[in-house]
Amino acid sequence: MKQSRAWQRMLSGRRLDIFDPSPVDIEIEDIARGLAFVARWNGQTDGDYPYSVAQHSLLVEHIFGILVPDGDPVWKLAALLHDAAEYVVGDMVSPVKNAVGPGYPELESRLMTAIHIRFGIPDQPPPRIKRSIKKADRAAARLEATQIALFTDAEANRYFARPAKDVVGSIAVRPKAPDAVRYEFEQRTNALLNEMDMARSR
Repeated sequence: MKQSRAWQRMLSGRRLDIFDPSPVDIEIEDIARGLAFVARWNGQTDGDYPYSVAQHSLLVEHIFGILVPDGDPVWKLAALLHDAAEYVVGDMVSPVKNAVGPGYPELESRLMTAIHIRFGIPDQPPPRIKRSIKKADRAAARLEATQIALFTDAEANRYFARPAKDVVGSIAVRPKAPDAVRYEFEQRTNALLNEMDMARSR
């Protein structure tokens, strides 16, 4: 039988094998472009633009910086890229992801491993860092749920932990234009990569 194509042509010109991704075929401009055009919440958010995974990722990294103010830039980058695999596989709301079965997490895991290798992120962060990224992710999701996904507080309390006010403060979530978010995501990634290089050279 003829084997189905398992790679995707990226705008950078790279050909990424979806099932066996190589770190050398991963470029930040492809990730930024993809995530800026992938809508969270299945696009069911209030505003003039879809709320993108790229914008969510920037929010998670911002909250992580509040939780871990002395954090190494490599862990800030890990927080920023925590959903980076979705530039290939897209975003699914949790109920659908759970129904798909083990295939999706396995595919996502392979992509994340390649992304971590590409950008010099250890595959297993310390438990404290892992917990803080997860806490930042949940805090961001709750902010999004109540501010733009039209969840009531009661509904949000059932599915998301209520973040402490000293963590989220008065953060406002407003969807931005994809091109603006793509640029911001690229700039923040490159800034963190530069910080990582400077830390290594000391």
